[in-house]
This record gives sequence, structure tokens and C-alpha cells, in this order.
Amino acid sequence: MELNIILHEPEIPQNTGSIGRTCMALGAKLHLIQPLGFSLEDKYLKRAGMDYWRRLNVECYSDWPTFLAAQPELPLWYFTTKARKCYNEAEFSKRLGMVFGRETGGLPDTLLEKVPERCLRIPMLPEARSLNLAVTVGIAACEVLRQHGFAGLTAADPEKRLKFH
Repeated sequence: MELNIILHEPEIPQNTGSIGRTCMALGAKLHLIQPLGFSLEDKYLKRAGMDYWRRLNVECYSDWPTFLAAQPELPLWYFTTKARKCYNEAEFSKRLGMVFGRETGGLPDTLLEKVPERCLRIPMLPEARSLNLAVTVGIAACEVLRQHGFAGLTAADPEKRLKFH
């Protein structure tokens, strides 16, 4: 399983820190497309990512074309509130990238209009503008892993499970 999480111009360090923590825990690689709305030395990024950030497989790219040139064969799925297809309707391959946009504006239309069949959404109430970016990444990543039987991930330690009397 090769899961790649791609953040296109993320703006909020706490979200990126939380996403980094999720990536490390799920065995995913994090790709950051500049410009970033923060420094990679940001204390909020580090606090949200906790000690996981040191063990994270992360790579930063100067822009979208540089990322595409570095990952020419990576199948990509784009998450947007504008998509018609629901995320659970997609059949995810064992090697893929999931692309997420900026917190304030999502992914650019110029990028999405080239790949409408690869765009996915997460259902929500009509009055909701969007979900938090870190939550969206978690939902999407878990669906990919679920489709592949959570390969490589361990079940809960039986010694740590809740015991009811």
C-alpha cells in the first residue's frame, strides 16, 4: 500500500500538523505544495503534529508543476465540495495520491476542470460550507485503507482494550 496525501497550498499550520500526525500513524507520505501559509518551523505545526512530526515522511515542492514532474505516474484523486461523485464510490488502487486544497478556497478550478472524473466529495448538510481539512483527510485516508483491508496496520492491543464488567 502506498498512500500519498498531497496538500495544495495549505494555510493553517495546526491543520497541517494534525494531517502530518495522521499520515505518520497510517503510513502515508505527506506532500506539501508551496506556497505554504506558514513556516515548516512553526510552533503550531509542531504542537499539532506532536513528536510524530520527526518520524513523518514529508516532502515539499515549490509548485504544482514541480510536484507533477516528480510524481508522473502517481494516480491522483482530488477532493472538493464541487465534485459530483462521493468518495465511497471510488475504487482506490494500492498506490495513489489524494489531493486536498487550501482551507479558505479549496483546489483551483483550473486544476479541477482538467480531471472532473477524478474529483470526489464527502457528503454533508447543504448549509455547511466545508469540513475541516484535517478531518477530510482522515475520512478519505481511512476509506482507502478500509478498501484494502487496513493492510500493514495493527489492530488494537488486546491488553489495552476496554474491559466492561
